[in-house]
Amino acid sequence: MDREFMSLALEEAWRAYHENEIPIGAVLIDEDGSLIARDHNRMEQLHDATAHAELLVLRAASRRRLSGCTLYSTVEPCAMCAGALILCRVRRLVYGAVDSKFGAAESLFNVVNNPALNHRLLVTAGIMEEECRALMKKFFVSRRKISPR
Repeated sequence: MDREFMSLALEEAWRAYHENEIPIGAVLIDEDGSLIARDHNRMEQLHDATAHAELLVLRAASRRRLSGCTLYSTVEPCAMCAGALILCRVRRLVYGAVDSKFGAAESLFNVVNNPALNHRLLVTAGIMEEECRALMKKFFVSRRKISPR
C-alpha cells in the first residue's frame, strides 16, 4: 500500500513541478486506507513560505482527528512540517527522498522521534526514493539553466 499512496504524492509533486514550485507532494491517508487530503508545494502561488505540501494537507484535514493517519511525502519533511506532524499527532510518516539540508525526520534532525516531545511517529523512509529524488534533481537542474549566477 505504501507504494500506491506514494504514487499519489508523486502525482502531486509533478503538479508542483509543472507549476514551477519545488516539486514536493503529500497525501494524508486515514487508518481505514481512505484518502483524506492531497496537495503539493504552493509557496510561490500563495506567496507564503509556510505553504509546504505537508502543511497544506494537514490544514485541509484540520477539523478531523488525525491520530490514526499516515502522511506520505515525496521528500523528508523539514522542521516546520515535522513539528506540525507532532502537534497533529499523526501516527505514521512515510517519505521518499532524504533531505540532507533540511530534513527533520531522521537525517539532519529527528523531530518526529525526539524523546523530549510527548508524541512520536512511526517512520518509513525510502519508498519510491529514486523517483522522488529524480524529480527534485530535474527541477533544480532546470532552475540552474534558467537563472544565471
